[in-house]
Amino acid sequence: MIRYAITSRALFTGDEARRQVALVEQCVRWAAEGIDFIQLREKDLPAGALASLGRSILAVISASQTKLLINSRADVAVATGAHGVHLTAAPGELTPVQIRQLYAGAGRPAPFVSVSCHALDEVRRVSTNRSDAILFAPVFGKTVMGEVITAGAGLEALREACAAAAPVPVYALGGITLENASSCIEVGAAGVAGIRLFHE
Repeated sequence: MIRYAITSRALFTGDEARRQVALVEQCVRWAAEGIDFIQLREKDLPAGALASLGRSILAVISASQTKLLINSRADVAVATGAHGVHLTAAPGELTPVQIRQLYAGAGRPAPFVSVSCHALDEVRRVSTNRSDAILFAPVFGKTVMGEVITAGAGLEALREACAAAAPVPVYALGGITLENASSCIEVGAAGVAGIRLFHE
């Protein structure tokens, strides 16, 4: 099972500097545990701060097999030498082919490119666009104090997404827990992705 951890420094306490230190420390633990991918998803950080944080993470995971992907910011990914980029399937987004061209132009090794999809038509389109993996979400709904905030697509939709994406691997995202992760694998997912799943 591929394990794909997504960062959120907002889950840590303290001021900005302390939260960044805590996030880097979390990445050390993830690398030691053999997490396959870390997606740096601190969207609110300006490019310079994001690059600095990315370099800190790359330094502490360098001796491991864990790969760092930067969410959306291909410029930061190339500048820091991150292992790849995570994209959305939104129209106008850079494509995996374009990401690889950017890396090649900078003399960087070929990147790993994952793309998030929320519907079968997105999965079908992305799977023909040379992505290395698809994150399909949300599989399970999000409930806060008994109220459904986000409805989940369900395991059957995940099964259909995996079939539509083949041979591109699909990682289940959205409401994944230790209890339901195995059911995602049973319907064809190659792995699981999440924020709280790995922070907790």
